[in-house]
Amino acid sequence: MTATWKIELIPVPVTDVDRAKAFYERVGFIADHDHRVQEGLRFVQLTPPGSACSIAIGDGITEKTPGTQEIQVVVPDADAARDHLLAAGVETGPVDEQPWGRFVHFRDPDGNSWALQAIHYRPQG
Repeated sequence: MTATWKIELIPVPVTDVDRAKAFYERVGFIADHDHRVQEGLRFVQLTPPGSACSIAIGDGITEKTPGTQEIQVVVPDADAARDHLLAAGVETGPVDEQPWGRFVHFRDPDGNSWALQAIHYRPQG
């Protein structure tokens, strides 16, 4: 039997949880949880549209420095993703054309880097 592994949660370090939560909701993420577990520990789980994997922001959930996380996700259409970001007030450059896909890059308010990739081809298996 082959095991199936699926990524569930990626911590994203931020300096201001409320500002980051508002940013990700504006981009279209769904706020699944927002709990203050105890003093100094707040856990906010946000899921990108259509994704089975979420991000976690909060107080006391990671020791990483804000602005150091890099995440890449797959989107069906790079142009539509870029248009959506621009409409949400997010700064982004032009679509980056590569032989292996089309990319849209943006950063959250803390400088964490996101790459949205429209894949031309992905081998099955």
